[in-house]
Parts: sequence; structure tokens; C-alpha cells
Amino acid sequence: MENNEYFASINEVSKRLNVPAHTLRYWEKQFPVAIRPTTGAGGRRYYRTETVHKLIVIKDLLYTHGMTIAGVKKLLRDGNLPENTDELLSSVSTTAPGAVTIKTDNPSVDSHDIDTVIHLLESARSILE
Repeated sequence: MENNEYFASINEVSKRLNVPAHTLRYWEKQFPVAIRPTTGAGGRRYYRTETVHKLIVIKDLLYTHGMTIAGVKKLLRDGNLPENTDELLSSVSTTAPGAVTIKTDNPSVDSHDIDTVIHLLESARSILE
């Protein structure tokens, strides 16, 4: 069996995500279940492709959507970290300040998805206030 898995160094991931390496090391401590790099010679960190994808989602939730570290931890703990944030946020549209309308053309949306989106929106609101 051939192993073609790609590992990116912390420097590569730092440049790709446009965040400092120390931020990635901090996120490793905050989200140890989701972010577990492999260590190579000299303790160098190497990230699997799936881990890089999780880091992209985490960065987007924190920086773009205003979630807190605790909010992302809850998503991880509940097993609800989305593949991408568009998937999570596409199920809602805002119609007026403070009002949320759930699109009904997506039958896969359940009440937990709605609760997660409401939490995201409340986090964003608290940042904006």
C-alpha cells in the first residue's frame, strides 16, 4: 500500500493561512482533539491535509464570523465543526436586524444546525456592539 499523504510544515501552513506560527501553536493547545500535528526531527511540526482544512475552518470561524475560542471548542466537543463555514451559514438569511429566517429549501437542516447558527450570529452581534 502506497502512502501519498502530504504533510505541510508549520511555516507553510502559517503562510497559507496568513497567521503567525505562534498562533497555530496556540490553537494546538486550545483545540488538541482537532489539531494534532506530527512531529519530525528536532520537534518540527508537520500538518496533514485534513488538519490544514480544520485550521482553515477554525480561522474563518474566529476571524471572519467572530466566534470565540469557547464557541469553536463547543462545536468541536459536540462534533459539529463544519467542513466549511459556508455550509453552516448557508442555511440562514437575515431579513431585519435581529431577525433570522430559516430557508426551507434545505431539508437537511435540523434544530441543532439552527441552534449553531443562532450561536454564531449572537457571537457576531456581541462583537459588533
